[in-house]
Amino acid sequence: MRIGELAKVTGVSTRALRYYEERGLLPAARLGNGYREYDEQAVPRVAFIQDLYRAGLPSEVIREIIPCTGGEQPTGDCSGLVDRVRQVRDRLAHQEQLIAQRRQMLESYLSGAAAPAAMTRRAPQVPIAS
Repeated sequence: MRIGELAKVTGVSTRALRYYEERGLLPAARLGNGYREYDEQAVPRVAFIQDLYRAGLPSEVIREIIPCTGGEQPTGDCSGLVDRVRQVRDRLAHQEQLIAQRRQMLESYLSGAAAPAAMTRRAPQVPIAS
């Protein structure tokens, strides 16, 4: 199928599909007229790529994951891949904690339960010279 058809079936823009190809995530054959031609595995592969991006994985990690999945013989080094995915997951969990703390702080300020520290401190007294 051609890129427009793949975009329509997957709901992914042609621009994103070209990007996936540039990053080595989605192979495409080139026809004599320069058009991209995708095989039937492109549809589930695009869905898988989308899922991994939504999970917060960068394209470098996704490029390593793809050869380690599916029914074919893995072509990459899959042994350290789980550790890399765990690192990304742990980094996301840490970011979630920071966001939750910041949201709670804002909720406290908005509810009036707490005021920003700068507003509760008294300004230093400056002696007035006479």
